[in-house]
Amino acid sequence: MHICLYGASSDEIAPEYIRLTEDLGRKMGARGHALIFGGGNAGLMGAAARGMTETGGEIIGIAPSFFNVDGVLYPRCTQFIYTETMRERKFEMEEHADAFIIAPGGIGTFEEFFEALTLKQLGRHNKPIALFNIGGYYDDMIALIDKAISEHFMKDVCRELLHAFDDADAMLDYIETCDTATMLPEQTKYL
Repeated sequence: MHICLYGASSDEIAPEYIRLTEDLGRKMGARGHALIFGGGNAGLMGAAARGMTETGGEIIGIAPSFFNVDGVLYPRCTQFIYTETMRERKFEMEEHADAFIIAPGGIGTFEEFFEALTLKQLGRHNKPIALFNIGGYYDDMIALIDKAISEHFMKDVCRELLHAFDDADAMLDYIETCDTATMLPEQTKYL
């Protein structure tokens, strides 16, 4: 399975995030999955890629060609796809993915998560979406989504489109066993 990971590009984060995401990469590789990611050498993108490298797993980096400067991109990808723009990068990542893991990150990660969630809500894909909720990082975002649902800005069934995990094995078990044929209720429920 090709799993797209969105996550931080910063190394100025707590070491626990790095350690657990590196471990996630190792577990993905050991289970025979491929990593699709934004190609970054630093932060949680680099951590996942390093973990995958340890297991010999397939690593597909996708980034705009203007990022191809010393030290920015992970040098040990098995394949690298260069795009012209960030928008094209995101499209390629979505197209190559069978599932999405959203590790802790900043505004870019949030934007990628909400686009994947919106496209699923609109019936444009039916791929599993998992928040890697290390240390409760996404608790406030989940609470915001729940508030939007409780105040009728979103349909309550939208909450069924994503799942949060603080354990990498449980998250990978969910992704591997998710029945995408029955996962998405009728599209009209979400609109």
